[in-house]
Amino acid sequence: MRRLVTACTATLFVAAMSPLAAQAQNGGEAGSGPNPFTDCGIGAALFPDTHWAAVTSNVIWDVGTTAVISATASPETCEGSSAQAARFINDAYDSVVEDTARGDGEYLQALLQIYGCASDAHEPIIESVRKDIGAVVADEAYASKSQTARAEDYFKVVDATVKTSFAGSCTA
Repeated sequence: MRRLVTACTATLFVAAMSPLAAQAQNGGEAGSGPNPFTDCGIGAALFPDTHWAAVTSNVIWDVGTTAVISATASPETCEGSSAQAARFINDAYDSVVEDTARGDGEYLQALLQIYGCASDAHEPIIESVRKDIGAVVADEAYASKSQTARAEDYFKVVDATVKTSFAGSCTA
């Protein structure tokens, strides 16, 4: 019974917030922006072509809060290179992490190509990511996280690095 109530509450939340998020993101034009529950958040990254699974994942993850915030505050994260990078990292997490530990590799190169980074910027970007991800991995809580949560942490480091420190070297 509790699960049914929780599921109904989450469904009502999704139904109520989706038009508001799209409306806020598009300056008042309801329904023309990304759907926060199918196009944004961890659900969209994990299940880009299975909308019911994306919605379920976003609701289970944090009742869809992150997806709604992404859609309203930074809708560009719901599409384009950031979303592609998130999917790639999640799908190839073990290989990306191995390449990061080595400091080079085909998965890291592919990831930086997704972001449209100039090849001469790859080495300094990788160095920066290695330093920052090292701090994340050193956290005690990291070992107990799921692979999806680890992939999300990795994505956040790479995305922030590319978009802040190397914005001039990457098209993302």
